[in-house]
Amino acid sequence: MKTKAIFYHAGCPVCVAAEQGLATALDQSQYAVEIVHLGEHKERIREAESLGIHSVPALLLGDQVFHINFGAKLADLH
Repeated sequence: MKTKAIFYHAGCPVCVAAEQGLATALDQSQYAVEIVHLGEHKERIREAESLGIHSVPALLLGDQVFHINFGAKLADLH
């Protein structure tokens, strides 16, 4: 069974670069990857916050959050 991975971003240049790196870094045979653009899906900001995400880009692997570089605070996306 694949581990769920969710990549949250806001479409900024930092986020886009992280998304491109993610595509080559994660083994697609081991991870079911979902990409969530919070600028386009603002209804999912609360979901991201509830998971412990404070800024984007961020990657959720299973139950663990990894903040990647810094593009924007979630509070700035509301």
